[in-house]
Amino acid sequence: MANRKWRESGYPARLAEKLPDGVVRCHLSPRNCKIRPGQHGFCMVRANRGGELVSLNYGRSVHATEETIETEAVFHYEPGARILSMGNIGCMLNCDYCHNWKTSQARFVEDKDVFHYTPEEVVDIAERHGIQVISWTYNDPVVWHEFVSETARLASDRGIVNLYKSAFFISPEAVAELLPVIDIFSISIKSMDPKYYRRVTKGWIEPVLEATEQVYRSGRHVEVSTLMVTDLSDTEQNARDMARFVGERLGPEVPTHFVRFHPDYKMTDTVRTPVERLERARRVALDMGLEHVYLGNVYDTESTNTWCRSCGLLQITRYGLNARLVGLTPGGACAGCGTDARVRRLPHPAAPPAVLPDLPAGERHDSARFDWHGDIRAVHVRVVNTADSPRAVFHRRLRRDHPDTGWTRIPMAPRESYRFISAQSFDDETGVVVAVPDGCTSSLHQVFDRAHFPTTEASAGTVNADVTPLPRYVRPSR
Repeated sequence: MANRKWRESGYPARLAEKLPDGVVRCHLSPRNCKIRPGQHGFCMVRANRGGELVSLNYGRSVHATEETIETEAVFHYEPGARILSMGNIGCMLNCDYCHNWKTSQARFVEDKDVFHYTPEEVVDIAERHGIQVISWTYNDPVVWHEFVSETARLASDRGIVNLYKSAFFISPEAVAELLPVIDIFSISIKSMDPKYYRRVTKGWIEPVLEATEQVYRSGRHVEVSTLMVTDLSDTEQNARDMARFVGERLGPEVPTHFVRFHPDYKMTDTVRTPVERLERARRVALDMGLEHVYLGNVYDTESTNTWCRSCGLLQITRYGLNARLVGLTPGGACAGCGTDARVRRLPHPAAPPAVLPDLPAGERHDSARFDWHGDIRAVHVRVVNTADSPRAVFHRRLRRDHPDTGWTRIPMAPRESYRFISAQSFDDETGVVVAVPDGCTSSLHQVFDRAHFPTTEASAGTVNADVTPLPRYVRPSR
């Protein structure tokens, strides 16, 4: 539910050191912030209350949202899996191009974007909708440490996989607490240039690389990505440095993603990364010996697919945020030659939601349609059951060449608010239609590239859909 007083309560924080005069030091990130009574750390969501370190964002979240695992730059763990994405408030960095700046920078957070969940509620949502992966994502889960750790442990006990999508500016002690409960790490290395890190992210690179190595040595599944910012980090040298780090300090088998940038936050006076620069970066990394290199935030390219490294068989096709297994065994081997594809599979994948040829007869449904346009090829759909009894809502894809796509059914508990992503999955797909019965409401929210928060309701329009999404950052007047 929405929480109007998220700044007022505190939850006991871990990784704290007490110093003289009521000062506390936070050991969650490499900043090791020294916080005086009544003050906050850099992240603005860890504070000193009466000489005790507390977390102000425990259970404070953006709306829980069903997405796909590809949203998180994870291509080698149960491709196409549905995930429950959970994001919070605050961040240990302040990147000039942040796509989630309205929630990552706590001073910009609006109460309407804040919801409250307990660990049990998060796990219950996943179980009720047949979702086997919870993703800790959006702004950055590092500053949500206590809630992530406790909820992930509960999820693990119930057989649910945990995914951690992070810039990973984190201390070794915090990583050690995550390893027992996190199964998948998707780590965003912003650049391999230390000066760039200091200037653009307000952090520093060495702890990120060390923490990434710490995860890799643990044997947990890890994939890495880097955002190729136009005319700043979209260079062959950055690609070479990234490939060298992965090949020498991790392993050439680690999936590596070069991600397309869109202008946002304080960096809107530029353009999207030219796709040919991304393709060149991928070729450089492959030539240097990396085995699995992909592009992110792009459509209509084969550089998002997976082929067998032995026989060349096409194993996984991807379009946008969707994946289809075409040459992979249930155990993660090549269907052609049996070579290990290094794709981890869930032992018992959940059945997909039911698809019906038509809407239920005898029910009246209100419908809303969203058409893909420009670079807006995904939408978050929020549906709310306002009734005291169960309901079901439906959605279907619109395709030029395949009109009979069927209606996907989503069951809704009484008074439930649910949010899910629909992203273009075929080149002939033109949009999506949502149908809700009496007692339910729906709203559509545009998503730019990979999912971000907050999203803008479709009726608000766009500001140049090919470049920068809403809301736009307004620099303070001097």
